[in-house]
Amino acid sequence: MKRLTIGTRGSDLALWQANYIKDLLAGIGVEAELKIIKTQGDKILNLRLDKLEGKGFFTKELEEELLDGTIDIAVHSHKDLPTNHPAGLIIAAVPEREDPSELLLILKDCVDVTQKLSLKTGAMVGTSSNRRKAQLLALRPDLNIEDLRGNVPTRIGKLRDEDYDAILLAKAGVNRLQIDLSEFHVEVVDTTELVPAPAQGALAIQIRENDTELFDLLQKIHHRETAEEIAVERKVLNLFEGGCHMPLGCYCKKENGQFEVWTSKAETDEHFPDRLFYRVDNLEGLAEKIVSKFAADRKKPAKVFISREIGEHSYFRKALEKHKIEIEGRSLIRTFPIVNKLDPFYLKNIDWIFFSSRNAVDYFFKLEPVLSKKIRFGVVGRGSEDALRKHGHLAGFVGESGDIEEIAGEFAKLVAGQRVMFPRAQDSLLSIQKSLGEDTKVIDLPIYETVVEDDIDQTHADVLIFTSPSNVDAYFADNLLDPGQQVIAIGNSTGKKFEEMGVKYSLPYSPDEIGLSEAVFGIDIK
Repeated sequence: MKRLTIGTRGSDLALWQANYIKDLLAGIGVEAELKIIKTQGDKILNLRLDKLEGKGFFTKELEEELLDGTIDIAVHSHKDLPTNHPAGLIIAAVPEREDPSELLLILKDCVDVTQKLSLKTGAMVGTSSNRRKAQLLALRPDLNIEDLRGNVPTRIGKLRDEDYDAILLAKAGVNRLQIDLSEFHVEVVDTTELVPAPAQGALAIQIRENDTELFDLLQKIHHRETAEEIAVERKVLNLFEGGCHMPLGCYCKKENGQFEVWTSKAETDEHFPDRLFYRVDNLEGLAEKIVSKFAADRKKPAKVFISREIGEHSYFRKALEKHKIEIEGRSLIRTFPIVNKLDPFYLKNIDWIFFSSRNAVDYFFKLEPVLSKKIRFGVVGRGSEDALRKHGHLAGFVGESGDIEEIAGEFAKLVAGQRVMFPRAQDSLLSIQKSLGEDTKVIDLPIYETVVEDDIDQTHADVLIFTSPSNVDAYFADNLLDPGQQVIAIGNSTGKKFEEMGVKYSLPYSPDEIGLSEAVFGIDIK
């Protein structure tokens, strides 16, 4: 094979990507050199990309040189590529994807850990992504979002100059450039909280379609699983007929032999996005199924019951009321403290404190514990994480999956050989505690009890959401399901109650308001 010419943009990140491919090629015995090509996106720096005409601002010139034969390979950030390729060109290979989550970089004097994402009220956040803006405002409507252009170092420089209070960047680019971020407060925004752009974190190796020898060679550096995952994401984008400026996030990952796919879509960057989650065994027809769920004329529930109070400004309420879905929120249990004072002895030499509910967080901090700085916190779900933030603490572990066994396994590895305190409800199932290794010391602390309400009225809502096994017991002591009513269970322990009753139910990916919104949006009403 002759010495290849790789076409690339000239930014630090583009050069890193091109050199990465050059090194992969060297690993299979192929020499290559770089040719830097300036694109339209590099030349126009004063306009938002979604205000420019046409598509392919960072790819068109590279593709033209590829077609002209002046380069053999073009290396792209996959998310920059239009979904339809020019005639005569193909994506020959996709290397393994880098972490596709987002990084929120915050000036240290603009941090408020009691708030979601650790941003102070009204903070100015820089991003020119409509997708990021729509999802960020859904989480924090008080924020001010301002345009931010430039390559990664330029954007970070603008934050350093205090043009913004914070900026959002793809974690992949920062990881690749190995940028020192120690001067900022850094929040990793997980893919389940802010859904990435289709193919975010992935690279595309583009060649001429008739270059079959090079295609065959590039299969040695092709990562099949990444290609499979991003193909779904890109197909969803294509079916929506949206360019990279549509407020669309789509992310697929393979986990334990199944595909998990999150989609977020808003009408504009100012609108509240709809969210959808699927877990499937194979990807056939999935992109079409996802797009059909977002059809404006699809029948949605008229009313949803949930076994807890829902705040006026909550994410869940906004997600449902956008579609004029009525919410009936009422708790079927009451909680009472059973500890009024905490003996300081309990907190001696503690390494971790783990909370499995918001109630556990609130009742624990009502005891006014004196905590050492070395103590770390673990929680189940973002609802518990947010409750912990309100008391001025960040979680070192957040179990997001609705699968308590999966959460327990992850946490057990993290705390092996340490001392973990569990403030909990008196009737807790102790699922996490039972999964910890023998070398982990458990300090058990029942601090509140739950009491089931009597004579609970039946609901005729289309969808019923139960937030705990106690709420299931309380409701079905006096009531049955109406024909056609559908059930959502938060967490495996709640789901097991329905299995014992022979009731079919669905389980959100995460036991929080985003997960519940995804679950309700995914339900089909006959």
